[in-house]
Amino acid sequence: MDDLDRQILNILRRDSRTPYTEIASRVGTSEGTVRNRVERLMDDGIIERFTISTRTGNIKAMIEVSVKVDVDTTEITDQMVEWDQVDFVWQVSGEEDVVLVVDAADTQSLNNLITRARELDEVKNTKTRLILDEQLGRSP
Repeated sequence: MDDLDRQILNILRRDSRTPYTEIASRVGTSEGTVRNRVERLMDDGIIERFTISTRTGNIKAMIEVSVKVDVDTTEITDQMVEWDQVDFVWQVSGEEDVVLVVDAADTQSLNNLITRARELDEVKNTKTRLILDEQLGRSP
């Protein structure tokens, strides 16, 4: 991955619907080059998916999950990523092992996700942080 790939990725991170012609104009190359680069980044697994960010009025939160020492966190994350209202599942370092980023319809739905996580035998503890505001990072 070179500097041009990074520039293309930065634009797509801000808005994955940005037309290739606009990306090409912004990075100083042709639309065909951008198209080929994006296809290669997808084939190489660098771009995993295109997604959207929403402002639904829902409750956004991070559910931080600590698991027992002998637990394979990959198995837990593979399970949790399939849960409704879960946008992301991250394996992280630090006090917690897994973080769920959720977009829950209401507090009851959020509480149901927390309870579902706590009911797993592998889970020791959870902490929940409500996301009060969200800002999009700057693209270089």
